[in-house]
Amino acid sequence: MKFPLRDRLTKPLLKRQDAGLTRKLRVFSTNEEMLNLANNDYLSLSNHPQVIDAAKRAIEFYGCSSSASPLITGFGPSHHELLEVLKDWHGFKSGMIWNSGYVANQALLSSLPCKGDLVLADRLIHKSMISGILSSGARLMRYRHCDIDHLEELLEKHATGDRIVFVVTESVFSMDGDYPDLKKMAELKERLGFFWVVDEAHALGWYGKRGSGLVERLGAADSVDVLVGTLGKALGSMGAYSLFRDEVVERYLTNFADEFIYSTYLAPAAASAATAAIECIRNMEFNRESLSLLSASFRKQLIEKGFSVSLGDSPIVSIALGETDAAIQAAETLEELGILVGAVRPPTVPDGTSRLRVSLKADLSEADLARVADTLFDVVRT
Repeated sequence: MKFPLRDRLTKPLLKRQDAGLTRKLRVFSTNEEMLNLANNDYLSLSNHPQVIDAAKRAIEFYGCSSSASPLITGFGPSHHELLEVLKDWHGFKSGMIWNSGYVANQALLSSLPCKGDLVLADRLIHKSMISGILSSGARLMRYRHCDIDHLEELLEKHATGDRIVFVVTESVFSMDGDYPDLKKMAELKERLGFFWVVDEAHALGWYGKRGSGLVERLGAADSVDVLVGTLGKALGSMGAYSLFRDEVVERYLTNFADEFIYSTYLAPAAASAATAAIECIRNMEFNRESLSLLSASFRKQLIEKGFSVSLGDSPIVSIALGETDAAIQAAETLEELGILVGAVRPPTVPDGTSRLRVSLKADLSEADLARVADTLFDVVRT
């Protein structure tokens, strides 16, 4: 008996295997001796006693699952408390909590734009955003990465008539760790008008006096129509959220976003953990500008050692190696030496741009940074 589906599925797998790009799931088990710079727990809050205690108490009171979709009985007191804290933290009128960042972006951008609308998106936006936009029926045009002048040209040329125009960007980009001039984008919105969606997933906790992200630090928060954030990175939990200037957006998505309506909601413990993490961030007794200095210091060390490094001061440091094999081999060798980093390769990034992705942590010391830089040099340059 022939199995045509098996044949259809096997061909692209073999093609990817021949290119050395096959993805495989593995069990990661780190220990105290391993320096984990691969995950996105930028403030190390996933293991903070206050966050762990909040999750434990939620489990003891509510159990391990929400056991229902949010519109049945899944939206409980822990979710409500988190949403109120998020709105206050960012200064938005309304919002929603989602099971993941991918789900949040896909739901938003497949539901809000529609046929006849125009979406102008940074060329390097996350796959979740692209997936949503392509499902919406709207016209997608992509401006050059972080090039606000190019965005302005496209707005002046194509944002005409009665069509609704959306502009979509990340604040800190997940692969390169760079970010656009959000203040200039806010000024552009004031002059030309558009509906602005900003994903702050990788900026939360690292930027802003309150730690609420890059739009806070750069003074652009009041111009953002939809802000997307994650609970699973600097907040040390899991899930995501979106906040809205106009509460009608929340009402519409509650009624029409399938991703929200038809899924069992995230566990109460995740919501309580995130609420505790936000309290930790607000009460942190260090100058948050020190995080930018830490990032800049590490980049400077790498550049001095001859590496091609992404610019900026975010927690994401991208080290260009070019070929896939070089990135994979370097990451494997570093792991053997007790340093865990990400090896990012096609199709996640374009051909010829494979890189090591280092996720910095707020509690890294200068000695840690020097060790990583020296070890990278030994592994890659010698």
